Parts: sequence; C-alpha cells; structure tokens
Amino acid sequence: MKSSRALAVRILTPLFADAPSGNLTEQFDAQLHKADEKSQGLVKELCFGVCRHYLYLHNIALALLSKPLKKKDKDIELLILIGIYQLKFLRTPDHASINETVAACAPLKKPWAKGLINGVLRNYLREQDKITAGISQDYSVQTSHPSWLVDALKADWPTHYRDILEANNQPAPLSIRVNLQQQNLSDTLASLSAANISAKACAFSKSGITLENAVSVENLPGFNAGLCSIQDESAQLAAELLKLEPGQRVLDACAAPGGKTCHILENQADIDQLIALDKVAPRLDKVRSNLSRLNLHAELKAADAADLSSWWDNQLFQRILLDAPCSATGIIRRHPDIKWLRKERDISTLAQQQLQLLKILWQTLAPGGILLYATCSVLKQENENLVGQFLSQTNDAQEIKITADWGISTTIGRQIFPKTGGQDGFYYARLRKCIPE
Repeated sequence: MKSSRALAVRILTPLFADAPSGNLTEQFDAQLHKADEKSQGLVKELCFGVCRHYLYLHNIALALLSKPLKKKDKDIELLILIGIYQLKFLRTPDHASINETVAACAPLKKPWAKGLINGVLRNYLREQDKITAGISQDYSVQTSHPSWLVDALKADWPTHYRDILEANNQPAPLSIRVNLQQQNLSDTLASLSAANISAKACAFSKSGITLENAVSVENLPGFNAGLCSIQDESAQLAAELLKLEPGQRVLDACAAPGGKTCHILENQADIDQLIALDKVAPRLDKVRSNLSRLNLHAELKAADAADLSSWWDNQLFQRILLDAPCSATGIIRRHPDIKWLRKERDISTLAQQQLQLLKILWQTLAPGGILLYATCSVLKQENENLVGQFLSQTNDAQEIKITADWGISTTIGRQIFPKTGGQDGFYYARLRKCIPE
C-alpha cells in the first residue's frame, strides 16, 4: 500500500472499534508487509503515537469538529488523529503532513472526507495554542490513560504514579542480554563500539547492555551466532533470582517467547532438565527458534500449566519460574494499545487466574525448592496483594526476601516501575516450600 497513513488507519481501526479485536502486535504481523521496508517505520511510528496519545488527540479533534463523526467513520476519526499527531509530535513539514493525510482518504475509499480533514488540520495549525489551552486538565486526558488506570495507580503508588504515567508515554530503550557462556560484557561493548553502536552496561543486570538507539537485530554483532539476545533489563533479573544450582529440575511455566527460558540455561548450564510450557502451541515456535540460535536445549510442551494431568509426570521441580499472564501495565510503553484494550474488570479476573496458577504449580515444587513469581504489572492486586493472599492460605510457603538495589521493597517482593530510558515495570516475589519437620 502506497499510503502509510491509510495503512496505519487500517491497523488501528480494529483496536478502537466498539468491539475491539486483536492487538497492535497482531495487526503489525498481519498488515505491515503491505508497506515497503522504508515506509514501515513511519507506519509503526504513527500507530504507536496515536495509541500513546489517543485520549489527548481525541479531545483536540472534538474541539475542531463541529459535530462528532458517525461510528461508521471511525477510520476518518483515526486519520484525523494521525494528522494531529504528526503536526504536534513529529518533525514532518506541516504541508507534507496535511497533504499526505488528506490523500489517504482515497485508498480508504472515503474521498468525501478530504475537505473535512484538510479544514480540521489547517484550523489546528492556526489555533493550536488556543485549542491546547482549552483541553481538559484532567490527568487522564493530559497523559492519555483511561481514568480507571490513573485511579488504580494513584491508589497503589501515590508518590510514584505520575512518574509511571509519564514513563508509559516514552519510547522504551532497546536492551540486550549477553550470553555470558560465550562472551563477556566488556568484549560485547567493544564489539558494539566497533560497529558504531553506542551502548552502556545496565545498572542492575550482570548480563545486560542498553543501546543508546534501537538497531535491527541483523546489525547486532554476534546476534545470529548466539552471543546476545533482545531482553529488557527487568526481565533479565529472573534467572539470577532463581538461585539455580547444578542437577536441578526446572520449570518455566509460561515460557513464550523464551527469553527467560534461554537465560536460565545460560545462567546455569548444568541443570538436569528444563521444561518450558506454553498454553498456545504456535508461540513455542519462537522459543524453539531462540533455543536453536543460542545452541541450547529445553523440553518444550504445549499445555495449560493449570492442567497438571496434561503435562506433569509427577516428578517434582527444585525451581519454578511463574511469569504469570497479567495486565502488562508495566510495559505499556512497548505496547501502548494496552491502555485501551485492557479494561478495569480484567484485573480481578487476571488475579483469580494468577492465584489459581500459583496454587496448582505449588503442588509440583519439591520441599526446599524455590518458586519465583513474576509479572510485568505495576498493580498491587496482581502482585504483592495476591502473593500475600497465597501465603496466608498456604501453610508450607514462606517468602524469601529479595535484597537488591533495583526497584522498591514492598510488603512482599519487589516492585520495579517503568523508567524513562531504563527498565520496564516488573514485579518479583521469591517463595520457598518448607521442608517438613
């Protein structure tokens, strides 16, 4: 498709329909190939930008339109938001932004909207200061987050919620995990420097490096040879927290796409067995691909971790990683569509599923063994409150305090907040099964 704006609209429309379908990643996978390689970056930028700033842009559009558009014209509304986003946030020349946005009406088969979009965007240019000043000062609108999420973060983290919301609207940095079995950190930094890629060692992960600017994996020295992998610093902390030892049987209960699976094997090459589960069989293809690239081996099983009869052989594990399905509110900056696809009612449903998983997998843990509970959420309902509920109901479970200089200590476990230029939001709690006396 020649029009990057029209393709961006087609990617976004299902996400903002009355009954949303799919997510941004799925839409990219299905449609991004319709743009040439040069245009794909712009399409992604427009989609990410509208998702990040949707509520703010929507309020600007309402101020510019004489009456709201009909539901069947959601695509035109999104095209207007794309135009406003370009004019406010991108360096594209104003005339090019307007002309190309207006031209996108043709491939969308709505030529009647050309005059409307042209007038709206030119009016915005003329009156943007006045219009911006008149936008609601409600923090939900100003930061483009649903009000329920703003309220939840404010209740959970009254001294941190503003920083969380601001960080959510910033692009996430690209971090890599060095395969320390193959190469040390200093040699990797030297290789990156030789390739004119600016980078620095992560502050907390022993195997992590953060790049100053994102690059494609093909340009990362040693990537195809298995010397490094893409992984955020927060996620890199899991393998060390497991306190892996030789000869152990280990379970990665929700493994795809396999970053933590591979890191477990890089961290402790002499474990006896690693079983990597995922409920969705096609997602294991990515795990398999990562293992192959790194020349590592794990036993992959497509099964619901909560259904023990479908996968467990009654042999206990000494270590379990439960990276539980969650709201993903700690990685909104990577997946800004989460703000609009996730609903308040989802959180209690997720918490119930997380607690059930925790209880069921606890049965498979050997006495003296460690289960590491992790989420990429920043909501207490999925994290410390949930683990506290589990501990109160489980006589043979005890917390092992995590002493670290990352994140903050909570009543149970440690919480990491998304940080501009730094880590993703993440939560960890380490639990031990008591040995019977």
